[in-house]
Amino acid sequence: MPVTKPVPMNVRFERDALPLLDQLYGVARKYARSAADAEDLVQETMLKAYASFHTFEDGTNIRAWLFRILTNTWINSYRAAQRRPDEVLADTVTDAQLAAVAARSTVDLASAELAALEALGDDEVCQAVQSLPEFQRIVVYYADVVGLRYKEIAEILQIPVGTVMSRLHRGRRELRDLLAEIAVARGYVGRDGSSGAAA
Repeated sequence: MPVTKPVPMNVRFERDALPLLDQLYGVARKYARSAADAEDLVQETMLKAYASFHTFEDGTNIRAWLFRILTNTWINSYRAAQRRPDEVLADTVTDAQLAAVAARSTVDLASAELAALEALGDDEVCQAVQSLPEFQRIVVYYADVVGLRYKEIAEILQIPVGTVMSRLHRGRRELRDLLAEIAVARGYVGRDGSSGAAA
């Protein structure tokens, strides 16, 4: 009987992880403020993944494993950045510029996930999403923005699938109620659910 040689780790990594770079970049782009920051985040994720690839069990969900590394890397770097003071060139900055930076400071943000959701678009929609409790917000984000399945979300967040389903159901219901209020306020629909006067 022929003996099959085990596939080297670097070959398995190239075969299994590298094809997911575009998907990782898509998620990283939602988190990061710029394309360059997203590229850095993906690069750091892949370095960490390669360094710990010996712990990855062949045949398990590599996509969820990589997304978990990406998410944890982003959260850690985001929190570290929040603790670090802004760096500026003192001779080129006016008091008005310093005041403007202080006014829009994100230090009071609750999480990296919240910062990622801010990049989604319409201010009122983002505010509605941000008003969700963090444990619901991240599940809604992964399900409805990234498009992950329940099982993948459960693996990334390391919670049971039933918990994912429950949080997603409650988060969507809360978001639907909040967005209905916005639609009424903007005149898209009447209070009774009929079409509004706005055209």
